[in-house]
Amino acid sequence: MTISHFAQLATYNEWMNRKLYAAAAALPAERLHEDRGAFFGSVFGTLNHLVIADLIWFKRIAAGVPGLASLQCLEELPRPASLDARLCATLPELDALRRQLDAAILAFSAEVTPAHLDGAFTWTSMKGIASTKRLGDVLLHVFNHQTHHRGQATTLFSQMGIDVGPTDILLLLPDVA
Repeated sequence: MTISHFAQLATYNEWMNRKLYAAAAALPAERLHEDRGAFFGSVFGTLNHLVIADLIWFKRIAAGVPGLASLQCLEELPRPASLDARLCATLPELDALRRQLDAAILAFSAEVTPAHLDGAFTWTSMKGIASTKRLGDVLLHVFNHQTHHRGQATTLFSQMGIDVGPTDILLLLPDVA
């Protein structure tokens, strides 16, 4: 994976989040919060989990890779206590947090270097287990995790008769001559 791949994944992340939040904003609150049997219950629960996971991972990265200006804004954001903690009471509040986080992820993708990606990254899980892996590999996991749960969200929308539109990253990739 190269720097440009992570920049593409960060752009895709933001693009898809805008699509999902637009679809979610069109739902009445009871449907947004309706338990639909997904890992995190509802559309809101799934979107909330995505914010939690990104906060956890990028706060870990900010702590483990000092000096990244792009992630300094995360210091003021909440540190989730669990993977299903409720960060916000309303969709507009969650959307504002998501937008702030996506801006940081985009800025990070512009700041991260090949040396960062190839470097060892150590963190401690929420269960207290220490791990060390290449930062680039961890980022691949983070972006894959986002795609996994956004796929669940698009399924929940589909079950409610809502089409979020095309979701393939291919649509964002530049054409070559």
